[in-house]
Amino acid sequence: MKRVHVAAAVIRRADGKVLIAKRNATQHQGNLWEFPGGKLEEGELPRAGLARELAEELGIRVTSARPLIKVAHDYPDKQVLLDVWEVDGFDGEPHGAEGQPLAWVAPKALPDYDFPAANQPIVTAARLPSRYLITPDGLAGPELLGGLRRAIAEGARLVQLRAPNLYDPQYRDLAVDAVGLCAGKAQLMLKGPLEWLGDFPAAGWHLSAAQLRKYAANGRPFPPDRWLAASCHGAEELELAERMGVDFVTLSPVQPTQTHPDAAPLGWAQVQALIAGFSKPVFFLGGVGPDDCQRAWEAGAQGVAGIRAFWPALP
Repeated sequence: MKRVHVAAAVIRRADGKVLIAKRNATQHQGNLWEFPGGKLEEGELPRAGLARELAEELGIRVTSARPLIKVAHDYPDKQVLLDVWEVDGFDGEPHGAEGQPLAWVAPKALPDYDFPAANQPIVTAARLPSRYLITPDGLAGPELLGGLRRAIAEGARLVQLRAPNLYDPQYRDLAVDAVGLCAGKAQLMLKGPLEWLGDFPAAGWHLSAAQLRKYAANGRPFPPDRWLAASCHGAEELELAERMGVDFVTLSPVQPTQTHPDAAPLGWAQVQALIAGFSKPVFFLGGVGPDDCQRAWEAGAQGVAGIRAFWPALP
């Protein structure tokens, strides 16, 4: 069965809302919501095909777009490859040129809509930022919380509280304060024993590679309305993350890093190859910074994660 190559768009307007369209009842996966786009013509480049489809379907002209995620999905009767782009610039007012209902939806509300199974990773990618801040080691609690407060004020929207130098009770106390700092402003990801899950219901959980190997066979430890991430360093861990149903992963180290100086870097070519068949958002980590976002997007990643390169300077 030949895989159908589709170009699709997460179209985001100035207020951050995302455009979705409802499929006709007679279509494959009919009556479900989708991200606008359509099948590529023979030999057509994804960016060009996307522009053509959005002009035909919505009556808009794309002026700014970048790669977001690629999703391969097998239905019982159809195999698809969704080549998804983030569109943040366009001319014209989108309308259902083919009679399809449209809706502008806040990203956090996207899970409330029924999408085809192949669209689920896009729902996740549309809700995630392109930068993932990880807190640095060796900071006292007040210093760490002060930096976290500055980072959120500067726009950090996804934060991992990583403090391996702290004892469990110290980390838990710090986590309570971090939950309060992030409430309504940023998504906090915690690390630690899964026995703690019930104590921090507002936080997502970032599994270590060891936890991923230990628990992947058990599936998700909590429902999909809570973020689950994992640290991956190669193909085997990516496969475990897919099996466990995590929402996103970090893949590291891309380049040499001070945090793990003995770890052999994967390099840009290898991380791109590793995620080529992985249908979840990926943040590249290790020796990368904000300036590497564009390169990460072009390699198929959601964006970049970092510690030192993302931590705000002292005022």
